[in-house]
Amino acid sequence: MQGVFFRASFAELARRLELDGWVTNRPDGAVEAVVSGSDDAVGEAIAWCCRGPELASVDSVEISEEAGTLRERGFRVS
Repeated sequence: MQGVFFRASFAELARRLELDGWVTNRPDGAVEAVVSGSDDAVGEAIAWCCRGPELASVDSVEISEEAGTLRERGFRVS
């Protein structure tokens, strides 16, 4: 969902949880994020995505796990 500060809110959470990665709006209106960090921090981020920020209406969350590490440190919004 776009227009409810989902990306900014998620980025704030990700930085607080010390996650690496990024979040972006997709052309179809969905939000896509890639995160890397401790299992607990990633789990908390996923749980947050299921509800989103206060004004969000989350219809579904798709999760895929990929091996490897991100090249960049920190978290960015694009």
